[in-house]
Amino acid sequence: MSANSLPEAAAVWHSLEVDKALDLLDSNADSGLTSQEIEQRLQKYGPNELEETAGRSTWEILLDQFKNIMLLMLIGVALISGLIDLWGWRTGTLKPGEVPFKDTIAILAIVILNGILGYVQESRAEKALTALKKMTSPLVRVIRDTRLVEIAAKELVPGDVMLLEAGMQIAADGRLIEQSNLQVRESAMTGEAQSVNKQATLKLPEETDLGDRINLVFQGTEVIQGRAKVLVTNTGMTTELGKIATMLDAVETKPTPLQQRMTQLGNVLVTGSLILVAIVVVGGVIKDGGFKNIQELLEVSLSMAVAVVPEGLPAVITVTLALGTQRMVRQNALIRKLPAVETLGSVTTICSDKTGTLTQNKMVVQSVFTNNKTFRVTGQGYAPTGDFQLNDQKISLEESPEISALSVASAVCNDSVLQKEQGEWAILGDPTEGALLTLAGKAGIEKDQWNSKLPRVAEFPFSSERKRMSVISQVEGIATGEASSRGIDPAIAGFLQSEPYLMFTKGSPELILARCTQIHLGNDTGTITEAQRQQILAENDKMASKGLRVLGFGYKPLLEIPPEGSDEASEQGLVWLGLVGMLDAPRPEVRAAVQECREAGIRPVMITGDHQLTARAIATDLGIAQEGDRVLTGQELQRMSDQELEQNVDLVSIYARVSPEHKLRIVQALQRRGRFVAMTGDGVNDAPALKQADIGIAMGITGTDVSKEASDMVLLDDNFATIVSATKEGRVVYTNIRRFIKYILGSNIGEVLTIAAAPLIGLGGVPLTPLQILWMNLVTDGLPALALAVEPPEPDVMQRPPFSPRESIFARGLGSYMIRIGIIFAIISIALMWWAYQHTHAPEYQGNPEAWKTMVFTTLCIAQMGHAIAIRSNNRLAIEMNPFSNVFVLAAVVVTTILQLMLVYVPPLRDFFGTHYLNMQELGVCIGFSALMFVWIEAEKIFLRIMGKKAV
Repeated sequence: MSANSLPEAAAVWHSLEVDKALDLLDSNADSGLTSQEIEQRLQKYGPNELEETAGRSTWEILLDQFKNIMLLMLIGVALISGLIDLWGWRTGTLKPGEVPFKDTIAILAIVILNGILGYVQESRAEKALTALKKMTSPLVRVIRDTRLVEIAAKELVPGDVMLLEAGMQIAADGRLIEQSNLQVRESAMTGEAQSVNKQATLKLPEETDLGDRINLVFQGTEVIQGRAKVLVTNTGMTTELGKIATMLDAVETKPTPLQQRMTQLGNVLVTGSLILVAIVVVGGVIKDGGFKNIQELLEVSLSMAVAVVPEGLPAVITVTLALGTQRMVRQNALIRKLPAVETLGSVTTICSDKTGTLTQNKMVVQSVFTNNKTFRVTGQGYAPTGDFQLNDQKISLEESPEISALSVASAVCNDSVLQKEQGEWAILGDPTEGALLTLAGKAGIEKDQWNSKLPRVAEFPFSSERKRMSVISQVEGIATGEASSRGIDPAIAGFLQSEPYLMFTKGSPELILARCTQIHLGNDTGTITEAQRQQILAENDKMASKGLRVLGFGYKPLLEIPPEGSDEASEQGLVWLGLVGMLDAPRPEVRAAVQECREAGIRPVMITGDHQLTARAIATDLGIAQEGDRVLTGQELQRMSDQELEQNVDLVSIYARVSPEHKLRIVQALQRRGRFVAMTGDGVNDAPALKQADIGIAMGITGTDVSKEASDMVLLDDNFATIVSATKEGRVVYTNIRRFIKYILGSNIGEVLTIAAAPLIGLGGVPLTPLQILWMNLVTDGLPALALAVEPPEPDVMQRPPFSPRESIFARGLGSYMIRIGIIFAIISIALMWWAYQHTHAPEYQGNPEAWKTMVFTTLCIAQMGHAIAIRSNNRLAIEMNPFSNVFVLAAVVVTTILQLMLVYVPPLRDFFGTHYLNMQELGVCIGFSALMFVWIEAEKIFLRIMGKKAV
């Protein structure tokens, strides 16, 4: 259905009274809709389903691989080479022993292989919307025609009356009509772990954030406890889940920086090659005075075209990225899309969720205020180990018995269980109550022991209306001495002795304090004064301003078990125990990771659905924000235009109480400012922003399937520090990719110039066949390039700013290096080619006159080995480097040299590749000329070092 299909006033259902919402949808809370109304609304609004736009088919993805300009040129070369062989075969002009179509088959095999590699990278289907669909409930219970019926969820229409109970998945968005103790887990929608207490009777302001609309329920969320009657307000694509699906469809997948650079590289190489081919053909025609040698010129042109295309480059890049993914997995970062490995190196901004990524996703008590003293509590996670400190000094519990009293209340007034699983402390139940059990454990109070000593006989449960919880325990038979030995101070021990029951109460500090008439002061109790009340409230405000969740505690001796429903009267005249402030504590390793981000020129940004005070406290503690930095809330962001947000986005490091649309707008605004954004998330609401971001990072532990499918990378440990490690790896991968591109293309330029020079200087024939060039590009270039791909990181890899994602592949001297080294390579090869041609055509020469071509082939290949050794560093000499810091380069050089010599000295290989036997003198000359390449590069380093010293 379209959004315009509903009444205009229904745009904000949370701001309407229940009766008004029912009137707008012409529905009845008791009888529901009639069959006729249902049929009409199904026609009008359509089924309650998420719609999916058609993506690229498998064949479209496969065909797209062959639109690459370099592959298109290779296909053209293969076809022309095939036509030449066909003409020679038909006319009988093939050379003796020459196999027709050998070059054509080899080139097409490389084209197909590269196409398959590209297809494998891109063929992963977009499954985010499929994962969204799995969140919709298959069946739902509704009232129709005054009868309770069970229908398929897709048959729901606006105006239906839906019944919910614990364990059900909610099938549509709706306005609560009535509810009883309803709690809904909305973490999939909002990203916040705590379940939400819903209330039907509230009428909320229109600008209320999504996470605070406690009178609404949303499709895809889950009922934890209670029951409810709900008016269905939105179905299908107009639900909050549907809006996310719409945003996912609207986000276009952009090519990564590496893909853009490879496209640019292909365009430059092909354009340069065609220009050079044209020069050679025109020059040859002018030199020969006609087209009598056109076949030879075509063969030269084909060899040049094959030489200019780095056929092994896609495979080397793919393997390099794959190796990077393996290293990242060992660091708990799972890469879903290969190009993301390199893309991480360009990240300038990391937008991170708070809960579970920057924090431990474990509530931990940080502070206790009792008996007019504030105690700091140490310890990590749910482990019941830690100290109590006063003025940064560890204190003894015997000196502060009031802590023990508060700890007993924390343990007894509690429905959760603290247990050790596989060596890790974990909580079964509410995280807040888990933090209280951990606090009690640090004070030596164990819940199981106290449950046996103070068995629960009644309770007044927590509700969103009451904002408090009370537990009544039986205390008969516990002597003062025994109680004291268990950690209860004498004041509580006296109550245990005089009254048979004891009530512990916890909840909102203001509400608990208002019901207290006495205060617990160590070993005594007394009437609470107004000054003490103000001091407690001031401490409560102080804790809250630090982002802590604060609970107040009290207790009361009872003569009898209070009757059910007497909570308001019974929870009066309490004795005040104290305040407990807790926080989802930051991960200890994140502070160092944030600092490393700063040093690396990466700006961390917190985007959370949590309260702004909590967000500020965590962000300030971690160094993400400085004291006094502005926090931008979802409501403020909603009122901003895209232009205003773009102007402010570089100034705000904390976004609080945000909704799905906000997260997406933040990422888009940063991208418009030229920032390269990594976005973390775990909920369904994060999926559009994850897909929009340059790097989408999903949580592996808490993340939904939707967020994982929309992401480029999954954090297996949900840890912000892992992102920083992955970013470092991305920088290393990109540096190594640039290194082996310099290596491969420098030689390719030398090959092209050498081939082009042969007919221009009057040598007969083409020095290299397409098959030999393919061998060079795939083997003698490919193996050392793979070895260079695992070069260790440079020491300062995280002390420099990110590389611009918009920089050219030829930036920072790479282009000039390739041209310079290519020309030197060509000069050396052409000099060798001239000498070899004269040598093999001398009257006294006893060998095959065509051996000069094999000398050129061998020199080009072996020269690359020296190039591979020298290019490991831009400024350090090869002799200054540890040769075993990358043993793969040594191994590649040795293996490749042996393989090249086999092509010359093993007869079957010599026949297949069209090479000729070289004597030791000729091989020595080839090695001597090849060594000049290594000498030149090392001499460049010395020259630049000298010039650098002069400049200093």
